[in-house]
Amino acid sequence: MTDPDADPDADDAVVDAGEQPSGALHGWIGRTALFEGMPREVFILSIVSFCVALGFGIVGPAIPIFADEFGVSALWASAVVSVFALMRLVGALPAGWLVDRVGERITLATGLVIVAVSSALAGFSGSYSQLLVLRGVGGLGSAMFSVSSLALLLRIVGPDQRGRAANAYQSGFLIGGVVSPAIGGLVLGISIRLPFFLYAVTLGAASVVVIVMLAHTRLHERVSKKPDAVRAGRGSWSLLREALRNRSYVTALAVNLGNGFASFGLRSAIIPLFVVNGLGLDKAWAGWGAFASAVIQFPFLVRAGRLSDTRGRRLALMIGTGVTFVGLIVLALTGAWWGYLLAMGVLGAAAAFLGAGPSAVVGDVTEGRREGPVVATFQMMSDVGAVAGPLVAGAIVASTGSYSIGFLVGAAVLALTFVMSATMPETLRHAEEVELGTPATGEGPDGQTAVT
Repeated sequence: MTDPDADPDADDAVVDAGEQPSGALHGWIGRTALFEGMPREVFILSIVSFCVALGFGIVGPAIPIFADEFGVSALWASAVVSVFALMRLVGALPAGWLVDRVGERITLATGLVIVAVSSALAGFSGSYSQLLVLRGVGGLGSAMFSVSSLALLLRIVGPDQRGRAANAYQSGFLIGGVVSPAIGGLVLGISIRLPFFLYAVTLGAASVVVIVMLAHTRLHERVSKKPDAVRAGRGSWSLLREALRNRSYVTALAVNLGNGFASFGLRSAIIPLFVVNGLGLDKAWAGWGAFASAVIQFPFLVRAGRLSDTRGRRLALMIGTGVTFVGLIVLALTGAWWGYLLAMGVLGAAAAFLGAGPSAVVGDVTEGRREGPVVATFQMMSDVGAVAGPLVAGAIVASTGSYSIGFLVGAAVLALTFVMSATMPETLRHAEEVELGTPATGEGPDGQTAVT
């Protein structure tokens, strides 16, 4: 239903999940499988995610090398990488609070600008301490970006689009991550500081996209027709406490934690070492494995999103956790290059379902409302897993001398989340069960500024 006060001539107004703005670009995009039937804002957010992933992929390899030039130990050089993730974790809940206070778009643009400026200044660092502090500041901006972008994504689509929208958004990260290593290698050959400036440029471009292309988007609160779901007048933190009593939301948290631990932590920290030390392959094979994973993941994005939006979130979570479990088992048992590539492909397919299902559950729980801390807590779980994963897996490998045991521990974590997914209540409610309420303008029920 459309709000009578909404501007009928604003061609980028979000008035319903199935209603889209006009325009040649959006018409072309709308015919692609990933963005078919999606509001244009989903594509805009995917552009932002591409810019972020492109820049991060360029600067990532340069960070520890740049730190090493200040004459610090390997531990302190790696701490520059860790401080970014740590500050993302610390900044997640404050970012969720900020989303509720000033809105998704202001938080999103501000976060991007903070990371861009801190990255540019990091490129001028004259000491290790300056580099460490600036990367930490960038982590806070990254938390603002990640929480607000997901919160905005879940508000601009309806229940029947959340899985596909999450994967369309994820496609930007995927493409940026595939393209960036080649660019990063060339840039590193020119200057160790140049990647930081290029990262600032890509983030600056992303912030311009947000400020210009999302300026006139009108957000509506999606209100359930069921009276017990109307939660007007409730504070953000009380809504988070309420969500934590929801078993489906807790399952989504556990799956995101397990995904961060097994998929991000193990894949980024342990698999490259396994390739070289366990399989005896050249280090370039680590890159080939990541490429194989991305190639398999991309065509599954549409399938996984549609399955989540039609067959339900529970099935998507079961497939994602179950297939990841299989991929880790294959890694633990393989001793050849072909088994390694097979396992990476399996993990890539699983990642598509783990991108669609858990995010859609969060959107179902929030019912399209602005609930920043609920989204932030979900985002934190992945960061906790990504930070803890390398430490736990590294300790296991160091103490046992076996990479296989590290992968089996990850498989055990995914087995637990599979059981939780199989027994959780289904959260998918179709579009006819919800309606659009008043536009998110003016002051909200808790004095929240609802316009961004």
